[in-house]
Amino acid sequence: MKSVTLKELSLLLDGVVQGDETLVINSVATLEHATSGQISFLANSKYRAQLESTQASAVLLSAKDAQDYQGTALVVKDPYVGFARVAQLLDTTPKAAMGIHPSAQIDPSAQLGEGVAIGANAVIGANVILGENVQIGAGTVIGQDSIIGSNTRLWANVTLYHNVHLGQDCIIHSGAIIGSDGFGYANERGQWIKIPQTGGVRIGDRVEIGANSTIDRGALGHTEIHNGVIIDNQVQVAHNDIIGENTAIAGSTTIAGSVTIGKHCIIGGNCAIAGHLTIADGVHLSGATNVTGNMREPGLYSSATVAMDNNLWRKNTVRFRQLDELFQRVKALEKNLNTPE
Repeated sequence: MKSVTLKELSLLLDGVVQGDETLVINSVATLEHATSGQISFLANSKYRAQLESTQASAVLLSAKDAQDYQGTALVVKDPYVGFARVAQLLDTTPKAAMGIHPSAQIDPSAQLGEGVAIGANAVIGANVILGENVQIGAGTVIGQDSIIGSNTRLWANVTLYHNVHLGQDCIIHSGAIIGSDGFGYANERGQWIKIPQTGGVRIGDRVEIGANSTIDRGALGHTEIHNGVIIDNQVQVAHNDIIGENTAIAGSTTIAGSVTIGKHCIIGGNCAIAGHLTIADGVHLSGATNVTGNMREPGLYSSATVAMDNNLWRKNTVRFRQLDELFQRVKALEKNLNTPE
């Protein structure tokens, strides 16, 4: 088990210890469930009541919250960021693979960097390049001409089609499929004619892609996921989408083809974004928001209705269908009021 003193943590987080600097911490936990040897944090005021009763050996606090706290604390600028840093330091997640399993199928033309690990029954295709310390989980398939940067980790049963490039320090979770064909067809007298998807996928550094998410290859040119993007589970990214740096996309969101999303956007869960749109830097979408037009300005956008009693919802649905009729009636009344007798 990893362990670290509060003094060492204060140097890592540029914080100040309030209490015993020699206290040893071996893991992180919530205020409610922490025990001796663990460090917790207070980042949301609604959990303040748990602060006095916590059994944590130490708590990450802001300077304001630390003023009235009598226990041991590490005072930092942002307790939640501090928690993330400590959790990384004390992380006990196992590796996706260790060594090269004898059942792995590796094409002779593939290039493996120093420290590469490949799990059981993984398949590495022709002309694949794996950087230093790449981890390939069991059952994962890497298609030909793909490139994976140093320190990137692919968990079990990930599929990369051909001509997919991943940057450094990425994490791809189980079941993710990157580089499958985009939904490209032409219609000839009722018959669908498939358009070969001849582009690839280009993914930058420090990108994380959740379990069972799918990223289609470009029809012409590439689908692009830029540095620092985080994508949750079961997200669909269609062909030729471009997602800007440090954008976050929550689970079950669907993005149609040829969409450009800017930097530092936050896309809530279960959003739906129509194709061929542009979304500016700094746009935040509430969960279940439907986007059907370009968004040129940063800000918070929402479109979903809130849950309500079913009978009331049925009545409101009827009223919604009557909106145009009501508008026309109001418009006619206003016209009559403004017309001289």
